Amino acid sequence: MIDYDRRNHPAAWWAQFDESSNRLDAGTLTDALSDVITPTIPSALLRREAEIATETVLRHLNRPGSEEAAEAASRATARLVATVERINERSTGDDAGTAEAYAQCLLLQGMWAEAAAEIEPLTGTVPLIRAFVSALRLDGFGIELTLRLLKAGQDPAVAVRSSLAVGRYSWWPEWLLTIVTERVIAGTVDAETINALQRCAFAELSPSQARMAKRLFNAEPQLVEAAAARLENLGEHPAARLLRDGDLGTVAFAARLIPV
Repeated sequence: MIDYDRRNHPAAWWAQFDESSNRLDAGTLTDALSDVITPTIPSALLRREAEIATETVLRHLNRPGSEEAAEAASRATARLVATVERINERSTGDDAGTAEAYAQCLLLQGMWAEAAAEIEPLTGTVPLIRAFVSALRLDGFGIELTLRLLKAGQDPAVAVRSSLAVGRYSWWPEWLLTIVTERVIAGTVDAETINALQRCAFAELSPSQARMAKRLFNAEPQLVEAAAARLENLGEHPAARLLRDGDLGTVAFAARLIPV
């Protein structure tokens, strides 16, 4: 499980957010990471120069077809890099106070993963993770699922891909989203589970029927037996046998037999 207070992740770990999805927005990520990094720059003058450079780069990222904006962004970034290098050269101590500004330089050069790895010991993990996730342009359910998977210890690649795969079902009722989220986190979701949940989503179950279905998904022994017995009483012997055998495809059918 991730230590959300302080933990050092290598750049390769942070790079998974970009590598596992083609939806990551460069402008959003640059803006979000800058909001984390820039305020930590100790020197007011250096911080202001970083803010100006960031604004220039963001104008370019938001207008990718403008050659003029691209050139301005390149010049502003080069000036900031040169300033940081000059301060480091003139420093007589071990700490020139430029670590934060150096991370900002990496960020403005499009080296997002390296910038996150550089600044994480100073800012902690949480704000950086939220910056990366916000740039993936997921819906509310996808964001929540990604964050929960990361908190549970999954690598970004697994968390993002799982969220993208399950995100298409964000229209499901809350109780179904709870089930699929729990199973994704536990690593037990599969095609059978998704198909069974899909049937429940289309079955238009009443609240009482939904509660029954959720308990059947959890395979509560007494309830499974009671539901199977009900199926047998109604002449649905094959369905009763499947339910006892753990076939999730029969859950929606069994739940529908509960009076509304």
